[in-house]
Order: sequence, then structure tokens, then C-alpha cells
Amino acid sequence: MTSTPRSRVLILGSGNFGSCLADHLGDSNHDVFLWSRDASSVEHFNKTHKNLHYLKDHTFSSNIQMVGPDLPTQDMIVTMDVVLFAIPTQHLRETLSKLHPHIDANCHPLLVFVNKGIEIGTNALTLEIIADTCGPAMAKAATFISGPSFAKEIVQRQPTSVSVASFTEVEADKASLLFHQPHFRCYTSADPIGLELAGALKNVYALASGLSDGLGYENNTRAMLITRGLNEMTCIGVAYGASPLTFLGLGGVGDLFLTCSSPNSRNYTVGYRLGRGESLEHIIETLGSVAEGVTTAKGVKKIIDELGVFAPITEKIYAVLYDGSFASIGLVGAWLRLSNLLIFSLFFYLGMEARDAVRQLMDLPPSKELDLPPCVGGPAKNLLGKLGLPAAQS
Repeated sequence: MTSTPRSRVLILGSGNFGSCLADHLGDSNHDVFLWSRDASSVEHFNKTHKNLHYLKDHTFSSNIQMVGPDLPTQDMIVTMDVVLFAIPTQHLRETLSKLHPHIDANCHPLLVFVNKGIEIGTNALTLEIIADTCGPAMAKAATFISGPSFAKEIVQRQPTSVSVASFTEVEADKASLLFHQPHFRCYTSADPIGLELAGALKNVYALASGLSDGLGYENNTRAMLITRGLNEMTCIGVAYGASPLTFLGLGGVGDLFLTCSSPNSRNYTVGYRLGRGESLEHIIETLGSVAEGVTTAKGVKKIIDELGVFAPITEKIYAVLYDGSFASIGLVGAWLRLSNLLIFSLFFYLGMEARDAVRQLMDLPPSKELDLPPCVGGPAKNLLGKLGLPAAQS
């Protein structure tokens, strides 16, 4: 085990990923405080060192204490060396707004973000949310971790590698050193915009891959979707202002391949269940955790429309989720499930809707395999300007 200075780490969010990272850091001899909004989870964890809702069979490191349900106070935060955010993107702005007054802008802890997604309504990446709520200095210092990393494999200490990105190299190096172990390798990057986009976009293509499998298509189709999904991700990223190389790394193609090819992926599971005929509303109600690709699809649709990027897979996934029958049957879904005959009819009807989307994709005319957009970087330039950084950093 790699030896690093013992740190006090506050992790906000006790879901699958926040919990597995808490266990990893606790097992690396750091003092970890894992925040949960659920009082019963706090009590249960501190008695048993087991999470009441996530990774239930795992016994967590004795170096972890769960805190909550109230947000940590300023007195607690000022004692922390690291604050890690593992809460859904849609709740991040509210949480940061509440915590910002408790964080010393001139002497703040290492700030690490592992959420993936695009904020509904604003289409903001996490970087922009941080800038809006905490100021550009904290946004420039923020560090992002992303890559192919299922929580249950991390707690089993299976070999895993991730990307660690920040505009501030010393902060990326700090985060890399904090997490790095022989079973958990970290590679640093100076492109947090690209890493954020890749982490958000790959969830949309995981929905497509799961949907394809649910409809009964097999390996050829999945390989096509992953490869063309990578092409779309890269085109969107370049048009946004990210480096195309980021999408060839762990946080790009690595995470894309993992998320698109495993039933352990929440987004793949949502797509698969849609392909089998379940309503989106019912899937979300019963999933038990957040699948950020469902909300990200809305933000990505607006982004590609504004950028003028040709992204047919993204377009069809948005249509399946929000313009077609999947989104509209929720009101009658519970009644339909009362009858096996109606369930069969529903499956047949929805399956045809999804197959229509596949057929429309396959009917597109031949085109260049790789064709990056000529206009680069409008949104990234605007974000860099908000942070007071030169456009060359994108």
C-alpha cells in the first residue's frame, strides 16, 4: 500500500460511489467522514460499519465515521484537508450555495468532484456551477475524478484506473497522490472540461447500448453504438472546446466501454429495461439509485442544437425518452401492469417505437467516419472567461 500523509476527508454523498471512495480512502489510512442526509443510515453505519442502502454486503473501513443528516458545519469543514462531492449534479448548486459561506476562499481544502452530468435548465457543467456559487478561484482549483470504476469492484480492491483533472496542476497532483494505490492508479489531466463532458455524455450512450440489448440486438450492434458514440462524444467535446485527446483516455473511451457493456451500469440498465418494454417512470421509481443519463439527455440535446453538431444517436435517445411513447405512458403505466395481456401489448408497442429509432439511424446516408467540427470552443471559451483563464487552456 502506498503511504501518503494522513488526511481528514469529508465526503458529501453516501451512495454507491461516495461510499466506495470513502472505503478506499479509509483503507488507505485516512480519517473519513461520510455525510448522509438519512438519519437512520447514519445510526446504522456507525453501529455496524455497513451502509443501509448501498453496497449492503460490504463491511466498511473502521476509519470511516458517518455524519448527518444536517450538512456539516463551518467548525467541521475548517478541520478538513479534503472535501469530496459525490452528490447528483442536479442537487449540487443548492448544496454548494449552502456550504460556500463555511469554506475559506483563501485557505480552502482540496475540492474533489466525482458527480457526472449536466444541470437541467442551465446546461451548466459542474465547473460553471462551482464558479456561480463559490467564485472563479475555487472553480479553477477544483479537481475532477472520472473513469471506468464500478463501486463494487473498487471495494473489492480490483485493479482500477481513473483520470484526475484540474486547471490547477498542483491540485490535480494532490488528488492523485491522495487516491493512488497499487490497486487504484491515477493519471492527471489539464482538461477538466473534456473530462466532465465525457463523464456526462457516456451515460447517454449507455442508455442506447442497453436499449439495443433489451431489443435483442447483439454484439455487432453494441460495438457499433460504442464506436459511433465515441465519435459523437468527441465531436461534441471539440465543438464545446475540449481536447479531442481527453475522449481517448480513461474518462472517455474507457468509461464509455465499461458503462455501455455491463448490467452493473445504472444507465445501461435503464436502457435495457426500456428495450424490454417498461415505462421510464416505472424504471426510475424502482431503480434504487440515480441514472444521470436520463436527465443529461435533456442538457445534451440543447447543447448539440446550439453548437450545430450532428449527433444522431443522442438525438434518437432524446426522442425515445421525451418525444415518444416511453415518456407519455407513465400516467397509465400502473394500470397497464395489472394485466399480463396488456403488458405484452405494451412491450410490443414500445419495442416497435425503439426499433423505429434504430431503423432511422441505420437509414442515414453514408458519411465520413471521423469528421471533427470546424468551429471549436464557444462554450468553453465563455466558461474560461468566467474563470479568468485564457482560451488557450481549453
